[in-house]
Amino acid sequence: MTNPSTPGHVLVIGAGGVSSVAVHKMAMNPAIFGKVTLASRTVSKCDAIAASVKERTGQTVDTHSIDADDVAATTALINQVKPDLLVNLALPYQDLNLMEACLATGTPYLDTANYEPLDTAKFEYSHQWAYQKRFEEAGLMAVLGSGFDPGVTSIFASWVRRHHIPQIRTIDILDCNGGDHGQAFATNFNPEINIREVTAPARHFQDGKWVETAALSTKRAFDFPEVGERNMYLMYHEELESLVTHFPEIERARFWMTFGDAYLTHLEVLQNVGMTSIEPIMYEGREIVPLQFLKAVLPEPAGLGATTKGKTCIGDIITGSTGDGAEKSVYIYNVCDHEDAYRETGNQAVSYTTGVPAMIGAALMLQGKWSGAGVFNMEQLDPDPFMDMLNEHGLPWQMVDWKLPPIS
Repeated sequence: MTNPSTPGHVLVIGAGGVSSVAVHKMAMNPAIFGKVTLASRTVSKCDAIAASVKERTGQTVDTHSIDADDVAATTALINQVKPDLLVNLALPYQDLNLMEACLATGTPYLDTANYEPLDTAKFEYSHQWAYQKRFEEAGLMAVLGSGFDPGVTSIFASWVRRHHIPQIRTIDILDCNGGDHGQAFATNFNPEINIREVTAPARHFQDGKWVETAALSTKRAFDFPEVGERNMYLMYHEELESLVTHFPEIERARFWMTFGDAYLTHLEVLQNVGMTSIEPIMYEGREIVPLQFLKAVLPEPAGLGATTKGKTCIGDIITGSTGDGAEKSVYIYNVCDHEDAYRETGNQAVSYTTGVPAMIGAALMLQGKWSGAGVFNMEQLDPDPFMDMLNEHGLPWQMVDWKLPPIS
């Protein structure tokens, strides 16, 4: 790792909307990020991001073409550019290959989403936690999930646990995108990942065990700050697994996400005709995956920024004991405006709320404020400097005492 007082060099893999935000924000902080190198399978996407960064900040971003599935090629690129940190903003399928390249080159690692096998719509941390000993023995740090959810929502929980509710009993993570992009059907992040998540069975943690329910079968209405009332649905999300592992006092942990009726209607039709399947089929003599074909015909999430209006609201409702026998409940959250995010970085708020935390996590690693050897989830790290940087870099948070009854 670089000297904390010297600007570092970061290699970013991936060139979608999240990467665009992260790289723009890195370029806006040259005292921390002295050099940024961006690589992706499609180098033209890297070049477009680099051109936007140059226009907006005056900073230069080096670009390269790389197949992140190719460990040897990635290893060679790392050895060529010699970064102090690799930031993985590619697809979750590529996490393990990029971790292997980091181990081969002695490079610290950070990502925003946990590994998901390409042929199984199931994401869990076991694959990446299995790297704990190898990273520890190599003296390298790997930080998992430095996005918003996972990421900020876990930092919110650890900060509340440290400063307000040392014994967390329940946590509900609420993710609302109140934006409207004007499209008949589009996803606000990678369509393949988004649809795999939404159509998977819901799971939540209750009294020491996981409870599984049918996808989108549990709905509640919730009045989100600065957005209004929206229907939210119980889902499974990876930060639940790490939170209940590292905070063993948690009795119940749930994740909720909002969806509009039009989105759900389109999704139901696509499911009914088989377009969300990840099972390969033969078409005109070649094998295709229906969901990957669907991704190719849907609007590119990175291109939605110019037309998206409205706000996101993401946060945690946490209840528990203050340590002196008193019970306390808080709601801690961030509201992000799509149009503000677009004016600053050329991307909508869903990309912004993930890209900014990726930049912050990378900054804390480069500065030595987060350090260690092994594989770390966000709630295991010091939340205080991260919380400060959220306020400083475009994602200010608020916390209020939660007086309403708990979500049923």
